[in-house]
Amino acid sequence: MATEFTREQLLHAYRTMRLSRRLDDKEIQLKNQSIAYFQISAAGHEAIQVAAGLSLRAGYDWVFAYYRDRALCLTLGVTPTEMLLGSVGSSDDPSSGGRQMPSHWSDRRLHIVSPSSATGTQCLHGVGCAEGGVLNRAIGARDGREPSAHADEVVLVSLGDGATSEGEFWEALNSACTQRLPVVFLVQDNGYAISVPVDVQTPGGSISKLLESFPALRIARADGTDLLDSWKAMQDAVGYVRARRGPALVHAQTIRPYSHSLSDDERSYKTRAERELEARRDPLLRLREFCLSDGTVTDAELKTLDAEVDAEIANAVDCATKAPPPVPETVTRYVYSPDVDPCSEAFEVISEPSGKPKTMVEAINQTLKDEMTRNSRIVVFGQDVADASHAESLSEVQGKGGVFKVTHGLQRAFGAERVFNSPVAEANILGRALGMAIRGLKPVVEIQFFDYIWSATMQLRNEVSMLRYRSNNTYSCPMVVRAPIGGYLRGGSLYHSQSGESIFAHFPGLRIAYPSNAADACGLLRTAIRCDDPVLFLEHKHLYRQTHNKGAYPGAEHMVPFGRSALHRPGNDVVIITWGALVQRSLLAAQQAAKTGVEASVLDLRTIAPYDWEGVAEAVTRTNRVIVAHEDQLTCGFGAELVARMADELFDRLDAPVKRVAALDCPVGYHPVLEEATLPQVADILRAIQDVVNY
Repeated sequence: MATEFTREQLLHAYRTMRLSRRLDDKEIQLKNQSIAYFQISAAGHEAIQVAAGLSLRAGYDWVFAYYRDRALCLTLGVTPTEMLLGSVGSSDDPSSGGRQMPSHWSDRRLHIVSPSSATGTQCLHGVGCAEGGVLNRAIGARDGREPSAHADEVVLVSLGDGATSEGEFWEALNSACTQRLPVVFLVQDNGYAISVPVDVQTPGGSISKLLESFPALRIARADGTDLLDSWKAMQDAVGYVRARRGPALVHAQTIRPYSHSLSDDERSYKTRAERELEARRDPLLRLREFCLSDGTVTDAELKTLDAEVDAEIANAVDCATKAPPPVPETVTRYVYSPDVDPCSEAFEVISEPSGKPKTMVEAINQTLKDEMTRNSRIVVFGQDVADASHAESLSEVQGKGGVFKVTHGLQRAFGAERVFNSPVAEANILGRALGMAIRGLKPVVEIQFFDYIWSATMQLRNEVSMLRYRSNNTYSCPMVVRAPIGGYLRGGSLYHSQSGESIFAHFPGLRIAYPSNAADACGLLRTAIRCDDPVLFLEHKHLYRQTHNKGAYPGAEHMVPFGRSALHRPGNDVVIITWGALVQRSLLAAQQAAKTGVEASVLDLRTIAPYDWEGVAEAVTRTNRVIVAHEDQLTCGFGAELVARMADELFDRLDAPVKRVAALDCPVGYHPVLEEATLPQVADILRAIQDVVNY
């Protein structure tokens, strides 16, 4: 181990590694005393993590860590007290205010981004962060603004060997290499994903060997228990990336002498021989032996450092155990933005219609153009959304602009830096968008069909919707996810006719808009874009080019507040509460019912999260008879939530049981006969009206 460190650097490295190890031990003690509630250690990983931290510029570069990165975060500037505040779950915990599990460190000042427990998801966020830095510089240059990103900044994505089996890891590598983004992937390979050895999950047992053919990817390998070898590998990788030659991957072989966490016992799957071998490779002991054998440091000096570390930890424990716990009243704080309320009067801007009536497609397209003109930080991307992937082709081609042409012409108007295509990978789209949002961009992304949103659901549920909450409002993810939804298409079949808004209504932190006409699509989309929370914006495919829902463009400032329903038809005999494509079918059913003397009102929710309970309650109180009609399946559809709340709060106002009209609990078949039999029709709503009125 030939040294490239000064004596002071070696002492600093040793102290940090010792501090990390002793913090692990102290947390285990606190867990056994029921003062802490969970523990996961960084033992065995200290050398590579300190080397990584010393290779970065804290608060200049960006770090997407994972739950073993204690020594890395200590090296960058997180303090032992801050770590222990997280261990006890104090409200003073700077990472999360007691909301997140320990070892999920976050620090805005140091550019350490709040991680989740979902393995490997941070890979896409790091790539999006790096991409966001590049885009910020490009957009800033076009606008004549001072760049908000450094030309040589590096994004470090840290992960374990187990995470390399996740799809997000491979999708992140794909984008990083395709775009030659400034990302260093640090794979800390301790040989086990909890109890699964690396040879069981990685072909050939080496992730770095599998990646040797990736274009522009610099690969460096290191003995992660050897500080100097780790330092050389990190310097090589970081230098390569800073020079903007492409991304890099460091494959560090480490050990895990402790169990995966305190809920695990490594003795149940590691042999005694394995554990003894790991003990001999302990990075802390190896560095201590090197310092003593090299004569760089004396044993007395190391003992003095050990005593200093123990004293620092004792003080940190004292501070953490005296810190206040969270109070129950704050449990729902920061689910949504505390500063921007899309339900407020600030988002109620009266329309100023002008021009010929537009279809919903045309209205959404115009709204995107207006908002992108207003805000240069808006970026639009997804599958096929650009006019052409290669901008030089635009002079010869008509341009794609999405499979439904919703984004047609945006790339020509705003350039390839702001409108571009993504791989066919839905998690990739949302994960990168999160990283861009962290860098101050406003992603408006498209999932080509709602039917394919499921591969992105983990990103949407565990990452996008929870980032603000888990970081205690330190980080947020304002973005819009556009998704064409629904059936009634003739030929849409199983994978182009799906609904499922009720599933996403179960995601705290996510807002959901679902317009039924062109004017509302304008107003709700503008609100979604100017909102400070992530929004799932559902666009019914069947409504894109219908004539019944056309409307004059309501103006470049028109907004519709979330949580504000619209009464499309008055009536005092029964109310039909609905949204999306069922609005028009409900209106047709109401018109037919009127011929028999029954006056049905039609209430369009417009947004699912939040929904307008006051408007619903008023309609129920006025009519005393209710139908809830939606395209999603009957069982566990969103109508079930509305009906349950009516039973709970408005039971005495009902003169008849609430009737639901919805799709059958089966997929939509290909033949029109099957589709019509599955999805709710006008006749179904009319029959429900008659049943409720005649009860």
